[in-house]
Amino acid sequence: MEHMREFSEITPEIMKMSELCYQNSNIDPDLYTKYDVKRGLRDLNGKGVLTGLTEISDVCAFKELENGERIPIDGNLYYRGYNVEDIVDGFIKDDRFGFEEVTYLLLFGQLPDEQQLEEFKSLIAYYRSLPMSFVRDIIMKMPSKDIMNSLARSVLTLYSYDNNPDDTSLPNVLRQCIQLISLFPILSVYSFQAYGYFHENKSLFIHNPQPELSTAENILYMLRSDCKYTKLEAKLLDMALVLHAEHGGGNNSTFTTHVVSSSGTDTYSAIAAALGSLKGPKHGGANIKVARMFEDIKAHVKDYYDEEEIGNYITKILHKEAFDRSGLVYGIGHAIYSVSDPRARVFKRFVERLSKEKGREDEFHLYNTVAKVAAEKIAQERKVYKGVSANVDFYSGFVYTMLDLPQELFTPLFAIARISGWSAHRIEELINSSKIIRPAYMNVQPHRAYINLADRKDK
Repeated sequence: MEHMREFSEITPEIMKMSELCYQNSNIDPDLYTKYDVKRGLRDLNGKGVLTGLTEISDVCAFKELENGERIPIDGNLYYRGYNVEDIVDGFIKDDRFGFEEVTYLLLFGQLPDEQQLEEFKSLIAYYRSLPMSFVRDIIMKMPSKDIMNSLARSVLTLYSYDNNPDDTSLPNVLRQCIQLISLFPILSVYSFQAYGYFHENKSLFIHNPQPELSTAENILYMLRSDCKYTKLEAKLLDMALVLHAEHGGGNNSTFTTHVVSSSGTDTYSAIAAALGSLKGPKHGGANIKVARMFEDIKAHVKDYYDEEEIGNYITKILHKEAFDRSGLVYGIGHAIYSVSDPRARVFKRFVERLSKEKGREDEFHLYNTVAKVAAEKIAQERKVYKGVSANVDFYSGFVYTMLDLPQELFTPLFAIARISGWSAHRIEELINSSKIIRPAYMNVQPHRAYINLADRKDK
């Protein structure tokens, strides 16, 4: 019987062909400078190339002077013109959850009044149910070790359950987006439960979401076997969703949403593409890296209050002598923010309260010390003049571990929040542009004369 190869087997033939790929696709780095190519759509100073306009959010980290000089300042994040810190202060003062309100704001461009908010929350609850047998036939029969892949597959499969999947009129796209916003928590949690049952030999339990609960409450309700959670736990998870819901049009997954939407494709394909982008460890996986880094730090640092001992170990990480030997202190620094990340500032105010509730004040102190020491050492050793500080992933990873959320759900939680921003940007793209996004690439391969097959030789 002919030998059947494993699906994931890398054969000697593939190894040899991969060498050809590298040999014939490796572009001389100097050519990027020669032709002034903005690699990653950024200039040599790291500033993003302007490729579009948006009214959805604004990320501010510098003050522009009249002479063109840019001065780093404390970062600010605006949703539809409103400072996110003011938004958080508003719903915290009223002792209510904020994610649904922020989703409404991002989608419709204005803050809802009480009636509008209640009607919107009711609409989300109405759509928070999957088609008949979807869990059994799609999620349970094909469990994946990666929940982001399960989520993307589920999103693409929902296309088949939609009677008008390709209709890109505004009412239909809005309906699709609100449905996906409603379903992301269910799809993520159920996919994790299926993963635990089939791959980790854990007990299987499926809890139906409750219509009267907020998105954050429902996540904890569905995830935990006893469905129990504290008010503070739900409030911190809600805040995490608010702070991750949107971050300008230039981040990788949101830009992906714009690019794919500009082709005129359906909502499910556009959102699945954004999920593929967010799954990448350079984008959505940073909080997992932070959590794993701190597991390593806690294993090697004896005194959480000894700044010198902590600093020495951070130096080892920077010198590629510890943790994953990448030389990176995860959660410190950001492509845009320098002095401070506003999302981290907001988080930090409330993380301490949760650490006290969980009896983990010592760990909170460790996080704060690492944030301080790492920023100082990175600035000194890497000659980072704009400054570096803790970003939102630095504290969100700690929050998720205190909430006993599995690491497999860290990036899906990012997606549960960011689907609100993606939806707003998809709608904005469809309303304002009739052109497909098509950036230019310069060919640097010299033209060659065709060689007949009999005359070719392997060189």
